[in-house]
Amino acid sequence: MRLLDSLGTWSVSALRFGLGSAVGRVGERPTRRLALYDFEACPFCRKVRETLSILDLEVDVYPCPKRGSRFRPGVVERGGREQFPYLIDAGAGVELYESDAIIAYLFANYGAGPAPLSYRLGPLTDVAAVLAGAPRAARGVFARPSQRPERPLELWSFESSPACRLVREKLCELEIPYVLHNAARGSDRRAQPAGGRAEAELPRLFDPNGKWLLMGTRAIQGHLEQRYAREL
Repeated sequence: MRLLDSLGTWSVSALRFGLGSAVGRVGERPTRRLALYDFEACPFCRKVRETLSILDLEVDVYPCPKRGSRFRPGVVERGGREQFPYLIDAGAGVELYESDAIIAYLFANYGAGPAPLSYRLGPLTDVAAVLAGAPRAARGVFARPSQRPERPLELWSFESSPACRLVREKLCELEIPYVLHNAARGSDRRAQPAGGRAEAELPRLFDPNGKWLLMGTRAIQGHLEQRYAREL
C-alpha cells in the first residue's frame, strides 16, 4: 500500500509539472492570514494551493471533504453555495468562490505580475488539473469520523511535494483545521521550526495540543491516526 501511495502521489506532481514547487515573484503580504475552505482531491482547489505555494502565502485551512459536517455548512452560510474552493481575505474584506477568480485575485494583490500562462488557458487548465488528480482520486475526498483538536495544528508543506500530499489527504479526511505554512523552494519557512535547518525533512507538523513536533510523512500520519481518528 505504501508503494502504491508513493507512486500515486508522485504521479500527481509529475502530471502538474511541479507547479507549486518553488516560490515565484511575490508582492505585498496580507494584513491578516488568509483562510481557505477546500478539500484535497478537488482539482480546482489544487490550482489555488499551487498559487499559495508560488506566492509563499500562509493560510488557515478548513478541510471540507464530502460528507463532512465540520466546516462545509459554514461555507454555505457565508457564501450561499456549497462550492469549493472558497477563499476569505479578512484583511481586505474579500470572499471568493471559483478557482480562476481566486488565482487572479491572489496574483494581482500578492504577486508581482499576472498569473502564469499555465493558469490562464481557460478550460485547458481545468482539464489538466482534473487529469493530474486521477491517480489519487479516491483520497482526500470523503470525511472520516474524528475528534476535533482544541487548537488548529500547523503544517510546513508545499503543494507539489508528494510526501506532503499524503499528510494533507489525511488532515482533509479527518476534517482537522490547520495553519498551512507554505515552504516551497526559496521560502524562508523551509527552516522552520527545525532549528534553522533548511534541509530538514518535509512535511513537518506541530500539534500545539500536546506540543508535539513531528517530521516525515509516516510519523505525522501515525500521530493523526492515534490522536484524532475515531471508529464508527
